Amino acid sequence: MLKLHNLSRVYQTDDVETMALNNVNIEIAQGEFVAIMGPSGCGKSTLLNTIGMLDTPSSGEYWFNGEDVSGYSEAQLAVIRKQSIGFIFQNFNLIDELTVAENIELALLYHDIPASERKQRVSTVMDKVGIAHRAKHMPSQLSGGQQQRVAVARAVVGDQKMILADEPTGNLDSGHGQEVMEMLQALNDEGTTIVMVTHSPAHADYAKRTINLFDGHVVTESVKAA
Repeated sequence: MLKLHNLSRVYQTDDVETMALNNVNIEIAQGEFVAIMGPSGCGKSTLLNTIGMLDTPSSGEYWFNGEDVSGYSEAQLAVIRKQSIGFIFQNFNLIDELTVAENIELALLYHDIPASERKQRVSTVMDKVGIAHRAKHMPSQLSGGQQQRVAVARAVVGDQKMILADEPTGNLDSGHGQEVMEMLQALNDEGTTIVMVTHSPAHADYAKRTINLFDGHVVTESVKAA
């Protein structure tokens, strides 16, 4: 599904040059569940943002579904993101003024989908993640675990083939964190590619493969025994 070849990302200010990613080589196949781990500041979030086309590489190649997208314009990248990639963030990123259903439907407003179909998709995905009974509630009326369920629903309502999750359990207690991980595992079992940044070895164990970063390098990869 995607391949990073000798990919680097350098951030520059007037006085400092920071190498966030340094000649990274990674391949992820359709349907994989991959965890990315490493100490704070090692480049995990930069790697996830680059995979998600929210950040652009300074050098190297990024192949996505057979296309080298590393030189694409923001408009071209936005089209691919809209069609193929869903995002789940640690801080949920829900809009306080919208209901649960409206937050989820928002992800479909950028697609050419009739209103009736949008409503049906939202209803279906709310049932799927167990949040339908909260459809008319506002985010402030939900627990952290419920808010992350809404975020998961928003990420998958457009039938995206890949979900990128940046510390999706970081703001949750252990029970709600496990619920979110079980949802991600279920999505993966249905064929969705999952790429997740986590600090938790227990949550990384849900993945079939773990990539460890250090100082912007891939230092180890391990595959979970079948």
